[in-house]
Amino acid sequence: MKTIRLLLLPLLTLSFFVSCDINSSDDTDIEVPPTYEFERNGESTVAFSGQTTRIKMADELFSAMLDFENTTEELLLQMYRNQDENGNEVDPYSEEELNTSTKSVKSKVAASRDYFTGNATLSAEIKNDFETWLIAQVEEVFPNRNLLATPGVPGQIADGSKERYINGQGLEYNQMVAKSLNGALMADQMLNNYLSPAVLDEASNREENDNGETEEGSNYTTMEHKWDEAYGYIFGTSANPANPIATIGSDDIFLNKYSGQVSEDDDFSSLAEDMFEAFKLGRAAIVAGDYEVRDEQAAIIQESISKVIGVRAVYYLQAGKRQIEDEQLGSAFHSLSEGYGFIYSLQFTRIPGTEQPYLSSSEVEAMLTDLLDDGQNGLWDVETSTLDDLSEQIADKFDFTLEEAASN
Repeated sequence: MKTIRLLLLPLLTLSFFVSCDINSSDDTDIEVPPTYEFERNGESTVAFSGQTTRIKMADELFSAMLDFENTTEELLLQMYRNQDENGNEVDPYSEEELNTSTKSVKSKVAASRDYFTGNATLSAEIKNDFETWLIAQVEEVFPNRNLLATPGVPGQIADGSKERYINGQGLEYNQMVAKSLNGALMADQMLNNYLSPAVLDEASNREENDNGETEEGSNYTTMEHKWDEAYGYIFGTSANPANPIATIGSDDIFLNKYSGQVSEDDDFSSLAEDMFEAFKLGRAAIVAGDYEVRDEQAAIIQESISKVIGVRAVYYLQAGKRQIEDEQLGSAFHSLSEGYGFIYSLQFTRIPGTEQPYLSSSEVEAMLTDLLDDGQNGLWDVETSTLDDLSEQIADKFDFTLEEAASN
């Protein structure tokens, strides 16, 4: 059921007016606020609590992977699923708000409309990858955490003044999980689900949005809410989610963090700001009923987030190369574990104007096989020439050079 509210556009309260040249077919002026704030009848229409919840769940999961004293295999799996193996309710989180939520990390991993509808097998394989890494952290790494790691043997390895905890191939499972969630959860839901025309325009969404028909018990139309949910996967834990650019890079450990880091590089300095402006204009275009402009802004966001993943993949491969050359193996394994996760995330990127990632799942699988030298010792045996080759493969798919990505 929908609550029908026929509203004239001037009744939509926006805190600021900017007339934008949108190059659309009807030359409509679109009201764009200076911050991500949109109202109807004096009340906010912006909501993305589910995204905030999942980011917090993923953050706690990451931290628990190095809590050797309290973490068990069962706990990690419960945090990932937000239920036990029989589907019963559990309380695995430190925040009661998370424990009482019906949301979970696993349910939205590899679950986008455009990439995984009709591809349940691949979705299940990806979901299971994360479970495999969580189990291996407890079964392989935990028992050996006080031993020095050697080729083929898990344990700890020095990284400057701290220790890293790696498997027999030199990989940190906690880094693999966190960096891979950038793509499998955040980017996939953002780029291939909530910003997809198949989701935004599903059923009668356009007609209802044109008529100001809101969801029952809510102050937003379905289309407005879907766009906001995409926004939530990068700004959902921001200190000021209406105006998040000032703190981008410090508000979570996922896409927000790395969008901020990439934007600190002069080669990509406008990326975060451009993405934020695209989110605002696209949302305002939905209010105005201009779906051509909406889709143009979605394309900007898809390109920006995809580029963040591509840039960071190359950055960590090149950092690992330099550290190997300097005989800093602990640092190198840390960087390359992060690189592994960003390479894994490339299969969830999106080329604007298509329904295709910059690198397919099969291409990503081949790259990860090359990274680990397809052998038991993995990173212990990786050649720096291999890291250059992988970096070039990624850079060639995007509009940046290896040198630009490596310097950020």
